[in-house]
Amino acid sequence: MRKIKERNGFTLAELLIVVAIIAVLVAIAIPVFSAQLKSSQLATVTANARSAYAEYVADEMGKGSQPTISGVTTAVNSAISNGCSITVSTGKVTVSLSGASNSPMEFAIDSDIK
Repeated sequence: MRKIKERNGFTLAELLIVVAIIAVLVAIAIPVFSAQLKSSQLATVTANARSAYAEYVADEMGKGSQPTISGVTTAVNSAISNGCSITVSTGKVTVSLSGASNSPMEFAIDSDIK
């Protein structure tokens, strides 16, 4: 009778199946991580813009003058990075990322700022 040899290791087919499964999982995960990265960048830019707005309003109030929309626009533009855009209107600031598929974020400003 012939003795059956013990196998040490994996066959090529088994290794290829494992590599294929890992490739499928990576292909699924990359778009999810990319979307989360864009979302976090937008949240960061919005937080920076909100902080710049609050700083500008506090500074103007400290001087005893009334904040203006153009002042808010200048202050917020100085706080955001390239690839971002803002729109300041009465009552809100809208922040968006260039080329991002997610929707822009908004935050409210004092409605009496004109």
